[in-house]
Amino acid sequence: MSVHHTSGVVAWSDTDASGRFHYTAAYRWAENTEHALYRSVLPGIDIGRFPRRATAASYHRPLLAGDEYALGLEVEHVGNSSITYTWIVSGPTGICVRGEHTVVHVDADGRPAPVPQALRDRLTPAAGAA
Repeated sequence: MSVHHTSGVVAWSDTDASGRFHYTAAYRWAENTEHALYRSVLPGIDIGRFPRRATAASYHRPLLAGDEYALGLEVEHVGNSSITYTWIVSGPTGICVRGEHTVVHVDADGRPAPVPQALRDRLTPAAGAA
């Protein structure tokens, strides 16, 4: 598993006053894809223990309400307590967004904690794969 894929349709609520998707929609789609990845490799995982540490995105083409999109999320790096993902949102006219984000696994007190070994074992072989 090098890339986890999801797809959807741009909802009206994902757009701004211009009728184009709002930049934050891509982050929600990427986060939802990340959570789907966690559930697919480790059912029952507490996805609330992976807050964002860093995010970045570049926007290349617009998406409009009703457009279909596909998102591919790749595990770029698994560190001791963090995981970095890269992702691409594609639409009817090609690549719309390229992004990345890093999450930190935290314990019950909100302090950084090692990535659970079972998750590390499932994600590490994918890290950096093309």
